[in-house]
Order: sequence, then C-alpha cells, then structure tokens
Amino acid sequence: MAQAFVNSKIQPGKVVVFIIPTCPYCGRAQELLSKLSFKQELLEFVDITAHGDTYDIQDYLQQLTGARTVPRVFIGKECIGGCRDLVNTHEKGELLTRLKQIRALQ
Repeated sequence: MAQAFVNSKIQPGKVVVFIIPTCPYCGRAQELLSKLSFKQELLEFVDITAHGDTYDIQDYLQQLTGARTVPRVFIGKECIGGCRDLVNTHEKGELLTRLKQIRALQ
C-alpha cells in the first residue's frame, strides 16, 4: 500500500515533496519551492500523516532514498534529499536548471 502510494506520486516532469505539516524543515522546503513559478500540477506537497500509514511510507522512503526523514524532495524520479539538500542545490544555482530540464517551470 505505502509503496504503491509513493510510487504513484513520483513522476517524470514533476516535483513531489513528502512532508509532515508540523515539521519546520518541511515548512522551509515548501516556502522555497512555493516562490517558484511551477506549471499547474507539477509541484505537489504530500502530507504523509493524512494516509494512516505514515510509518510504512517512511520505511519505504528509506528503502528508496536511504533516509526516512522528511521532507523527501523528488525532482522527476530522482530524490535530491531533504531540506538542506534542496537549499544547497538552490544556492549553487542548480535547482532552477534542474527544474527547467524537466520542464516544470512556466
């Protein structure tokens, strides 16, 4: 169930961030990404606590990415990591390049 749910969210050409709403790092990731001009429906924040199997989802994210912490940020099918990784990618100027490569921006 958790595996199918996570896999259904991760898609080429889309940015998906798995979050827990009370997590300050998730909030920071949401804030950074929300400032960018994404095409409609190509940025999704997925609240893993809204599905009843939070721990199973985190376990699967660990299998998939090597970490069960949130946020887990996927650009297309690739996980770039968590909040710190997202911020570092942005500060290096690589985030916009990657988002343009998958044609996620307006």
